[in-house]
Amino acid sequence: MNLKELSKNLGLSQTTVSRALNGYPEVSAATRHRVERAAKEFNYHPSTRAKGLATGRALAIGHVIPVSTKHEMVNPVFGDFIAGAGETYARNGFEMILSIVDDLNEEQIYRSLKSRRAVDGVIVHGPRIDDPRIALLTSLELPFAVHGQVTHCDLPYTFLDVNNHEAFEQATDYLFDLGHRRIALVNGLENMDFAHRRRCGYEASLRSHGIPIDTALMCSNEMTEIIGYEAAYKQLALPNPPTAFLCASLISALGVRRAIEDHGLTMGKDVSVITHDDVLSYLQNGGDTPIFTATRSSVRTAGRRLAEVLLNTIEHTTKPPQRVILECEFVVGQSTGPAPRKD
Repeated sequence: MNLKELSKNLGLSQTTVSRALNGYPEVSAATRHRVERAAKEFNYHPSTRAKGLATGRALAIGHVIPVSTKHEMVNPVFGDFIAGAGETYARNGFEMILSIVDDLNEEQIYRSLKSRRAVDGVIVHGPRIDDPRIALLTSLELPFAVHGQVTHCDLPYTFLDVNNHEAFEQATDYLFDLGHRRIALVNGLENMDFAHRRRCGYEASLRSHGIPIDTALMCSNEMTEIIGYEAAYKQLALPNPPTAFLCASLISALGVRRAIEDHGLTMGKDVSVITHDDVLSYLQNGGDTPIFTATRSSVRTAGRRLAEVLLNTIEHTTKPPQRVILECEFVVGQSTGPAPRKD
């Protein structure tokens, strides 16, 4: 059924029906409820384009993804985030516009989205410690929300982030409680804000336990299985190797486990491993009993919630920027145990 047929069935003009469905205040509550009931009964859904014309909005949210060989957005964690955000958009009648661009063209894309009124807002992915996109989007007056934080930024902005510092300080403290003193960090790229905060949490725990920071036990790189393997294999070959690893990603942790096994050691007995678990739909950390001890926070939930925050920002433009910090759940799995005793 189209708008003309629905209007004829109700005995109302198309303008009145359209305004009722789009929540215009001049339509009486009784008429609006009558139209909504009929629309539901006849399974009528207004087109996004028509609704956008009626409301003056694009009814779309932009996701601009810069592609680079040294960028965390190549990590498949992004897929679960997008799935969560997409659920929120669909529920609220919004579409998603995904733009894959060269890093050098990113600013141009944002300016184009604004000038063409192609989107009502954008989500900023993979924020760096010092990220110019915050100032750019603020100057463009394009509503935005950041998945993460920007350490070196004095401007107010809306974001949702995991408490990365606290999570990795807690995880390192746990390893110290198990008797470990040589704890390695297999981190993401530390120009990315989340990885910087995780390293700071790790180092805070080392300092509180009086352990000097050893750069030989620290790796900062893309979060892939092979890089996790290579970093751990090299560190385990040191004269005084680590007895525990802290990993920024479950994917990296799989490489660390392989390196432990290739050294003839057993994870959880000879070497302990803690990882961050994004609760990926396609890469589960075991069943009822986790394989890896982990700091756990669902990236799909983060996508869903940040999309809700952005839509709320678009709807209420005078509200101050929102700051959402998600705390991680610490789960104990089979990958950790007491530090091995030296003979």
